Amino acid sequence: MQRLLNAARKTVGLKQTLKAVERDQAQVVFIAQDAEKHIVMPLEKCCQEKGIEIVYVDSMQELGKACGIKVGAASASILK
Repeated sequence: MQRLLNAARKTVGLKQTLKAVERDQAQVVFIAQDAEKHIVMPLEKCCQEKGIEIVYVDSMQELGKACGIKVGAASASILK
């Protein structure tokens, strides 16, 4: 989580993160375990296909806080 907080370039949110993964720009992806499975499933699948590391975080609230936002986030990534 600390490396997400310190990352110079990152994405926050499902759409931005999925785009980054599809464009081979994501280095590591963070997914909240309490996010709805049907929402994060396409992202997980894409990461597995491209061999991108997935780090699971306990909650959307915790992930949002690590991204420096006041609301929860289903996913985030550190960009290359």
